[in-house]
Amino acid sequence: MRMSGPGVFAVLMKIFVKAKPVAKEEKVEKIDENHFVVAVKEPPKDGRANGAIAKALAEYFEVPQSSLRLVSGTPATAARVHLHKSHYKL
Repeated sequence: MRMSGPGVFAVLMKIFVKAKPVAKEEKVEKIDENHFVVAVKEPPKDGRANGAIAKALAEYFEVPQSSLRLVSGTPATAARVHLHKSHYKL
């Protein structure tokens, strides 16, 4: 855990994503602590599937899409994603 300001902690989580574009149903399936399968309806053209995958993951983790960063791979197959999430100390 990294401190990123007074009372604010930024958590970096590394996850591995298996993408399933052109799926009938959109869903995020947790395989284990670091592995997820993300099904989206969008085709893997012009970054549409990538955007839908980022949106699905952001909704799943309850963070803005800007908190997600593709580190390696392409979401059309499999990818490693870094998730940054800020937690405010009460």
